[in-house]
Amino acid sequence: MTFRPQTIQIFLPSGDPRGIRVAEITTRIVQAIDVPRSRISEFLEMRESERLSLYILVGEADDGSGNLAYIGQSGDLRKRLAAHNNEKDFWQRALVLSTRTESLTQTHALFLENLLIQEAKNAGRYRTDNCNGGTRPHAPAPLAADCLEIFDTGRTLVASLGVPLFERLGNRESVEKAQALLFCKRSNTAASGYYTDEGFVVLRGSIGKAEIGKGFQSHSFARLRDELLQQKKISIQDGVLVFDQDVLFTSPSGASAVVCGTACNGWLDWKDQRGITLHELKRKDEIDQAARILRAAA
Repeated sequence: MTFRPQTIQIFLPSGDPRGIRVAEITTRIVQAIDVPRSRISEFLEMRESERLSLYILVGEADDGSGNLAYIGQSGDLRKRLAAHNNEKDFWQRALVLSTRTESLTQTHALFLENLLIQEAKNAGRYRTDNCNGGTRPHAPAPLAADCLEIFDTGRTLVASLGVPLFERLGNRESVEKAQALLFCKRSNTAASGYYTDEGFVVLRGSIGKAEIGKGFQSHSFARLRDELLQQKKISIQDGVLVFDQDVLFTSPSGASAVVCGTACNGWLDWKDQRGITLHELKRKDEIDQAARILRAAA
């Protein structure tokens, strides 16, 4: 996906930044409304709740297996959200996608519901609570093009509101092409990954240690490792730890700790194919540049 500069406006109907937030790209008609579950009754009094809309319920699975999302569409959003509020326990936020011009038709909504479900599954960041993939209706080319443009705007707005539901972590081919692949090759490990704006991604197929050190058992990264095992993102196979899917960590050290089964410094453990550490690749130049700026300003 190619990114370009964009301006997003966020409106706070109640003035509370923790309450309902309405986001839109200033030159487009699509809106994303972020509704905390505790504010559902407040949203149902807003005119926006009367529109034919797509909606996404997000939260954490009750069994601790990670982020969960339910995607739907409705011409009677008030009734549907009220029902979900009574029947579904996992969700904490509802994100509502609609247009300011109220130009969505039922065909738009069905097409987009199917597209959102498939794109969420392809991204793999959240498990979807939908029993099926929705029904994609036959759509003439102009309507399909409208839906793709609505989705493109909607995914940007949803991610900007803190829910990167449709954003893929990337793949080995694109990372290798950019020559950004990094490796952690301690004893009995063979892991690869790459550094991103969100943290560090360890790629599917990476190998780590099945056993963890005694001093590591009470560490927060050991608890993270247990959570990933429970979520089936990693597994123990033939005496080694295997990454069954790409896994995003908030820090390079968390990534290397799970791989190595001990507390360690990921900035030094992750190295490119020339043996240059992540610290030298990313932090050293930035630290040196900041020092130069401070000296020049003194």
